[in-house]
Amino acid sequence: MIKTFELYLILLFSKKILNVFLIFFALVFILNLFEEINFFKDLQANTYFPIILSGLNTPATLFEIFPFIFLIGTQFFFLDIIDKNELEILKINGLSNLRILKILFFTSLIFGLILITIFYAISSKLQFIYFDTKNSYSNDDKYLAVIKDSGLWIKDEIDNKKYIINADKILNNLLINVSIHEFDNNYQLISLITSKKIDISSYEWILTKPLLFKDNKTTQLEEEYLIKTHFDIKKINSLFDNLSSLSFFKLLELRDDYKSLGNSTREVDIHLHKLYSLPLYISIMTIFSSIIMFNNKRNASIIFHLLLGILLSVIIYYLSYLSYLMGENGKMPIILSTYLPFVILILIALIGLIKLNEK
Repeated sequence: MIKTFELYLILLFSKKILNVFLIFFALVFILNLFEEINFFKDLQANTYFPIILSGLNTPATLFEIFPFIFLIGTQFFFLDIIDKNELEILKINGLSNLRILKILFFTSLIFGLILITIFYAISSKLQFIYFDTKNSYSNDDKYLAVIKDSGLWIKDEIDNKKYIINADKILNNLLINVSIHEFDNNYQLISLITSKKIDISSYEWILTKPLLFKDNKTTQLEEEYLIKTHFDIKKINSLFDNLSSLSFFKLLELRDDYKSLGNSTREVDIHLHKLYSLPLYISIMTIFSSIIMFNNKRNASIIFHLLLGILLSVIIYYLSYLSYLMGENGKMPIILSTYLPFVILILIALIGLIKLNEK
């Protein structure tokens, strides 16, 4: 059974995490609101739309910064019990520093499991609605790229022509085994072009010796054929970068689709590992923050601790970002790029744990 003092610590810790969460929610909501107002300022939309969209996008943003919410929330937890001299009372009643850390660690771990099973499912759905709603007001809504079992499909409109494009695979900067249906504004077929490979490194695609069907005649072109589009390899890849709007099952489906296209799955794999590791991540951040608070001067101000928490959050964020980036670029194995920041934090925390129980 959970003893009274353990339950007290769990409830107090949960309260501090909730308070920091609400503060960050308000800040992120306001920042998103300014961005949405700027987006809709020249568009005809209901005045409440920016508020709704900001609310839809905020949970997904908060999900990314939960480790830092726990870092700062842990600081406020210790400031509270230190200010009330409860730390000494707990020690008198046989609760050591390591026991406190154990309680906070497992509480954070449970929170992490709830976050990836419930909160992420909700936030990803809300962000999917956010992107779907916002795209309906975007100038790019008439341009579309999707992945299906039959390969990559692209819809494009340029120079009063409409294109429906299908490719079997993506290989580096090339589309493989491509068919391009060209239509007029009334969707009357103008031509059909097939090519074994197309260079899409720029918005002007280069077709290698394509087969052209036009005016009931089929012509094998021996020279390169150029087509202007709104897509290049970077834009096509960016269309599938909103991984936070996809549920676990959708992410697994997207990874399978990438494999069928021959496209790299590294970004999807890293995103999945980030989700899997979140409970461990926030638990380590809680321990890391606890070690700092145990070893800091007791008379330091709240402002000092808050600034310290923000500084550490920024440093850890960029360390993690750099590690993930190296994983996405293939300069580091995916597992190593995901868990290297954790290993560094654990090593730093172990240094602080050496004499912690003597305090």
